[in-house]
Amino acid sequence: MRSCSPAAHGARPVRRPRSARRTRRTRRTRRVRPVALADPHYAPPVAASEAAGPRWWVGIDRHGGVPNPGRPDTAPPPTWRLEAVAATQRVRHPVVSPDGRTVAVVVDDDHSDVWTVPVDGGEAVRVTVGRQLAAFWEDGGATWSPDGGSLAVVDRGDVHVVPAAGGPSRRVCSGSSPVWLDAGRLVVGIDRDDRTALAVVAIEDPWPERLAAGNGDCFGAVVSPDGRQVAHLLFHHGDLNCTSVHVTDVHSRTSRVVVRDTATNARSPAWSPDGSQLAYASERPGWYEVFVTDLDVRSSSAPVARQLTHESADVSELRFAPDGRSLVAVRTRHGVADLVRIDVADGAVTVLAPGGTWSSPTPLADGSVVAVHESFARPARLCRVFPDGVVATLLDRAPAAVRAAAHVVPEHVTYTSSDGVAVHGWLYRPVGAAPSTPCPAVVQPHGGPTSVTGDEWDGIAQYFVDKGYAWFAINPRGSTTYGRDYERANHGVWGVADTHDCLAAHDHLASLAWVDPSRVAIFGASYGSYMALHSVVDDPRHRYAAAVMKYGDCDILTSWAQGDLVGRLDLERMMGHPHDHAAAYRAGSPIHRIEQLRAPVLIAHGELDRRVSVAQSHELVDALDRLGRRYEFVTYPTEAHGLLRLEPFLDFHRRLERFLDWYLMPRPSAAAGGRSDWVS
Repeated sequence: MRSCSPAAHGARPVRRPRSARRTRRTRRTRRVRPVALADPHYAPPVAASEAAGPRWWVGIDRHGGVPNPGRPDTAPPPTWRLEAVAATQRVRHPVVSPDGRTVAVVVDDDHSDVWTVPVDGGEAVRVTVGRQLAAFWEDGGATWSPDGGSLAVVDRGDVHVVPAAGGPSRRVCSGSSPVWLDAGRLVVGIDRDDRTALAVVAIEDPWPERLAAGNGDCFGAVVSPDGRQVAHLLFHHGDLNCTSVHVTDVHSRTSRVVVRDTATNARSPAWSPDGSQLAYASERPGWYEVFVTDLDVRSSSAPVARQLTHESADVSELRFAPDGRSLVAVRTRHGVADLVRIDVADGAVTVLAPGGTWSSPTPLADGSVVAVHESFARPARLCRVFPDGVVATLLDRAPAAVRAAAHVVPEHVTYTSSDGVAVHGWLYRPVGAAPSTPCPAVVQPHGGPTSVTGDEWDGIAQYFVDKGYAWFAINPRGSTTYGRDYERANHGVWGVADTHDCLAAHDHLASLAWVDPSRVAIFGASYGSYMALHSVVDDPRHRYAAAVMKYGDCDILTSWAQGDLVGRLDLERMMGHPHDHAAAYRAGSPIHRIEQLRAPVLIAHGELDRRVSVAQSHELVDALDRLGRRYEFVTYPTEAHGLLRLEPFLDFHRRLERFLDWYLMPRPSAAAGGRSDWVS
């Protein structure tokens, strides 16, 4: 719900089915002109009141207590700059043309436009112009027409068709997630009465005709090779932990269930090339394993499926190879993904490319695979993986400054929470951190909470590690890719059990001689922000020296009422309805115990946020004012659930740097040894 991983949402800039956007995921990549990292003109971050010139991107800018003036003695990191992080454009959602020669891909810069790139390598061409900038967890990619001459894409809630060779786009209708049924028709998602249905739309006569609907949200449509059937998913509003797979006949509009298990989710339906089989992933075994079913069009009963994989990992993004004998997929365990090939006959799994984070794989006729890859040491790029394991880069939008910068690869750490549960995370250790020179640290719980921090690029983490901070990106209970039981371990206990995991993260850092436990902050966005607030409120030991909250909740009952339908359903999915679980909602709302807060806090929120209303931050700040607590509060009028635009992105992270430097960094004379408490 609180986004910041596999799906989420701000002010609905580009609509996707609600069920496809279950968590509030937020990332940290932005864009601006590339700059040299070794910048001799670096100036330390200054207080907002000292910034010259108009700042249209800032709304409210206020503080409680003595203002933080910013330190005059800070130095820049040796190789990283925030501007270089902001300049890194995300490449995502590649789709290969029907003839296998061209890839359409979305590139996030000032807009989220569609580009085309030759599969064999060559010049990238921008196809759309001015498409609205959208968060990658919210947005989808383009889809090719059967003849490869056009692309269907969503912009500002409307479906458009644009010539692949260039030219103005044509609006078709309001809707989401278009896929081509044939040369003249699309299947699109249409919202009605708080549900998402699938409809068929003729491009020349765009009046939607209902294809599939249910008591929930239909999404993830995949058209059969002969165009006569559509496989899709249904997120059930009556069973919020159930997503089923269905196949609908295009002509008769009759639908049958392929798989539906109570309180169990399925995903990634994929047709075999001859249309006789449907593959999907189901969490029934405790992980998302692959199942294959033979479809008999003469039968109306649910087909029998056989489990193909037994990987004890989450498998996703299934695609049949052109010969139908194997599937290409992404297999993720403990946040680390492998690009794999799965034999359809016996389920044997072969790793094509290990490690990092892989997404949107498409197998080609020659056995190669086109996909997007990123890792701790490299931003997202469009790749082609050949059968011999060679990985060729087709499109990389990272500036030279980032490519040349030294990256720290974190260690995967497992520590024990207060109730004995094993918790996982990624710990970055800065150069020079030692028992004689212990460093400050930042703990970062991710958003979601049904998400994960994995082997993926994080330029902000690299920047602060280069500056001398340890960075601990944790995956508390509720995180994905550690199995269904761990993923659901926070259901009914938001802000309680997972808060213990965040506090235990501090205890783990305190056990390391090279970390100063008195100078540890906690920082999160969305659900991670909610975790950060809990960790400085519901801790009688007051472990954390400071906390940073970026567009998070403080009262999940009022947030349930203020947020959009996606967020409300996601909260109910994990916590139940507040009518039936009032005590759990109160226990999960730190605002009711805010008088226990002692640490200074930095609070930031987008004023257009519909997932977590900015009213949540106002409610928190009003309480801090009444209690006379120290805080900094900033809002961004142009931003929703995610700081996407350049100016808000840089403004917030400069404030973050100034805040952490003020409350965590020792004075220079203390850097040679010992610990400093120069700010009490």
